[in-house]
Amino acid sequence: QVQLVESGGGLVQAGGSLSLSCAASGRSFSSSTMGWFRQAPGKEREFAAGMSWTGGTIYYADSVKGRFTISRDNAKNTVYLKMNSLKPEDTAVYYCAADRRISSVVYSNPADYEYWGQGTQVTVSS
Repeated sequence: QVQLVESGGGLVQAGGSLSLSCAASGRSFSSSTMGWFRQAPGKEREFAAGMSWTGGTIYYADSVKGRFTISRDNAKNTVYLKMNSLKPEDTAVYYCAADRRISSVVYSNPADYEYWGQGTQVTVSS
């Protein structure tokens, strides 16, 4: 059974930092794209960052570019999201996602990701 488990969310003041982790189990994603999405109350789930299995392709949403950094450790089957200079508008539930295909393409559409974590809440106070 495939599981993605996020951790590291919490409450932080504007301008602060948080680091999220997503540990996968049940199969290896070392040859698959992994990404982070977020969903604020009343809004659709949106792409935040994605990384190909080689690390050679990385995309960020314009809203987080320059502030968030995605990384991964294929040996640990884990993907990370370092979030700096957080803003109140970054408040959302953050989800880790993994593409089931062996591919280096990074998709921003949630429909392209087969596996999802349960989400972790990030709240940024002003």
